[in-house]
Amino acid sequence: MAFLGKVVLITGASSGIGAATAIHLSQLGASLSLTGRNRDNLEKIAEQCKERKPFLITGELTNEDDTKKILEKTIEHYGKLDVLINNAGTIERGSIENTSLDQYDRVFNLNVRSMYHLTMLAVPHLVKTQGNIVNVSSVNGIRSFPGVLAYCMSKSAVDQFTRCTAIELASKQVRVNAVNPGVVVTNLHERSGMSPEELKNFFERSKTTHALGRPGEPEEVAKTIAFLASSESSFITGATLPVDGGRHALCPR
Repeated sequence: MAFLGKVVLITGASSGIGAATAIHLSQLGASLSLTGRNRDNLEKIAEQCKERKPFLITGELTNEDDTKKILEKTIEHYGKLDVLINNAGTIERGSIENTSLDQYDRVFNLNVRSMYHLTMLAVPHLVKTQGNIVNVSSVNGIRSFPGVLAYCMSKSAVDQFTRCTAIELASKQVRVNAVNPGVVVTNLHERSGMSPEELKNFFERSKTTHALGRPGEPEEVAKTIAFLASSESSFITGATLPVDGGRHALCPR
């Protein structure tokens, strides 16, 4: 029970990697505060969690008042915060020729600005507990891919945010790290507008774009997040760790 007595706030916890992380950390004894936009989905994830029922807060992270409410209610409920997992994010397709400023703003507001805001609010509480932060980035933050320009840019910003805040908070013994998943079988890509046929072909192609010959599963990323959030990684900070089946290291021939 590596997280017994630890309070963990997870954003974007109603599906995908966030949901898998919530379920996994509940098995490790964590006291969870889960946030997302869909109350019904949050309830379904909460039912799969072990031990104490998670504290659930619905909200839109691009709304500053909602972000403040999420942090304040977590502290009000538990009295402290040990781990912040910035998982919420979105992806939209588009190149420099057809990505509008509105689309760019949507992606950056959720993937970067809201993460900046929530982290800023959480830091005083994490300093008190000498806690840590795990940001969910992407292999797109490490490598360049066509057709998802705003998303790639946003994830590279998350990586730099991770490194800078890690350096700034190190003297206060607050660690900051990130995971960089490759293609993971979640509904993220479906929400980007892919048709069922496109999605099927995308996952099939992942067998050749990932060195291990397959896309990843949310649980595989969740276990890496748990490692970085635990005392097992006590001498790691400022790291951006690929969890991508080797995709970041694979070059086309």
